[in-house]
Amino acid sequence: MAAVDVIVDNLVSLWRIPAVRLNFPWIFLLVSVSGSVLKELQLVPHTYFSSSRNALNLYFVKVSWGWTLLLLTPFVLLSNASFSRSVSFLGRRLLSLAVATAVWYFFTETFFYVEDATGSCFESDPPGAVNADFTSKASCRRAGLRWHGYDISGHSFILAYSALVIVEETAPMASLKTAGMSALPRTVLNLLYVALNLIVIIWVWMFACTSVYFHDPSHKLLGTVCGLSGWYLTYRVWYLKPLSPGLPPQRHPKEQKQHA
Repeated sequence: MAAVDVIVDNLVSLWRIPAVRLNFPWIFLLVSVSGSVLKELQLVPHTYFSSSRNALNLYFVKVSWGWTLLLLTPFVLLSNASFSRSVSFLGRRLLSLAVATAVWYFFTETFFYVEDATGSCFESDPPGAVNADFTSKASCRRAGLRWHGYDISGHSFILAYSALVIVEETAPMASLKTAGMSALPRTVLNLLYVALNLIVIIWVWMFACTSVYFHDPSHKLLGTVCGLSGWYLTYRVWYLKPLSPGLPPQRHPKEQKQHA
């Protein structure tokens, strides 16, 4: 597993660069705006990823929060246990994932509500005859008709938000003393870390594809802003307060004593 160790070291070194961590959230705003401009000007040719039936969209993006939790939960437990095995400490760290899930649920349900509240059912793609018999997206779609409302980009939201949460929760890897861990936990932790970084790459790539191929500019920008807001209000505001899950540990306990 020496190759995995090398990959982990390179990834840790990359995320240790202050400019990378500080500018990472801004990438999503930049890509959203520039991608929307390219889409409106029709400067990007159609590719495999311009179809919503592409494999990454069907098997990853459609269940993106599931992939995020599937990989993050064991990583958070293993990585944070290296700092403290206190049940209350580990519980608080897992609580951050519960909070993130609540943020995801709140925004996605809000997006559905907005689309329902602002939409109408059409016989075909707008402009077309409005069918007043159906007053919700679900009933309209079941009837084989087209619902058109203000569709805030759930893809832009969840891909940006998931990537930012992963980057925050994998930050302890830079401080872990994995050499002191037994072989199996260290291998599992390293594999999870590599997989989470791979997922971040997929989320950023699919975010870019969403920006240049799908949705209206305001839909994408608002979805992106919601994703950034959910991350900022938790990891940059609330988690700095005493009554919160707290930020992921950034320094080994021995180093904390040295810097006290």
